[in-house]
Amino acid sequence: MVLRNLKMERGYVYVIQILLVAGIALGSQSIHLNNKQKWALSIARYIMYILTMHATELVSVVIHEVIQKKRDFNTQLFTKVSMNQLLMYVASVTVLFYNEEKLYSEDFLLICIAYLIIKYPMLIILGKATLSIGVGLAASYVEGYLMYIIPPAEDGMESFEDKMRKYESVHNVVVPVKKLFIIITKSMYSPADLNEFNKKSQREDVSRLEPCSSFDEVVKDVAGVKNRIYKSAVYKISRLSAPPVRVAAECATPLYTLYKAIQNKHVYNDIIDVSAEDVVFDFMSTLRMILAKNPQLKDKCEIVFFDDTNESLNLADVLLDRIKELEPDFEQLINSKN
Repeated sequence: MVLRNLKMERGYVYVIQILLVAGIALGSQSIHLNNKQKWALSIARYIMYILTMHATELVSVVIHEVIQKKRDFNTQLFTKVSMNQLLMYVASVTVLFYNEEKLYSEDFLLICIAYLIIKYPMLIILGKATLSIGVGLAASYVEGYLMYIIPPAEDGMESFEDKMRKYESVHNVVVPVKKLFIIITKSMYSPADLNEFNKKSQREDVSRLEPCSSFDEVVKDVAGVKNRIYKSAVYKISRLSAPPVRVAAECATPLYTLYKAIQNKHVYNDIIDVSAEDVVFDFMSTLRMILAKNPQLKDKCEIVFFDDTNESLNLADVLLDRIKELEPDFEQLINSKN
């Protein structure tokens, strides 16, 4: 129902715009239908002009993302192209070719210049606009969660490292990497238990994640709520021929919140066109930047990207590889407790 109302509203605006344009044209007495073929060719040419400008903008965005943001080039260019617009472009080119008309006449450059001049003020407006979804979610995640569970040792509170050492002492185990591993999935989905990301295999030699008891809770008075509880999870990576490896790991919940909202598009019509890929990229980039700049969080978190859409991947193996990269002697540390 909401989507239908949204389409109706856009349809009304479209009709009103057509009427306004027609009114301006009639009022200026600029409509002359003596040569209908010339009209058709002119419309085809201007459709091609406009779509060409849209295409140059799209290609420019992709080039910027590849060069400046270091994103891998893939089919994202083609997925963002409207099939209807592509068909209109092909039809316009066909009409012009069939009538032996030039595709781009002298006025194309003038129209392009006018288009770019009109668009320039929009850059100033965008510079003052609100943050992108991914950037906003990352900032919210840091200020509304990480700053609570990874506090410095002050006011009688234990630091995150202190909680890990206490956990090691109580359970007689070793957590080889004293960081919180933040799992960011490609789809933005987060399971209730990370063992859902274990590889679907009956083989005994496949590493598997198993939940363990959590670190001590952090209790804070936040936003009018007294004694709000925050805690982080500990997982055990079980291996066939080696001792298990403990790791503090969890998914980024703000992304999962957006994931659930996207699943309910009939309610949240304003996020219909949200790209999970773009949100995840902005979220990861912003989170890395904040973690590097914030002295209270620096070197205390590790971002791990996991392609949960690839069933051949195993999160336990991904975490083990990262642990080995951060602490090459983790096997010796674990064996020291056995």
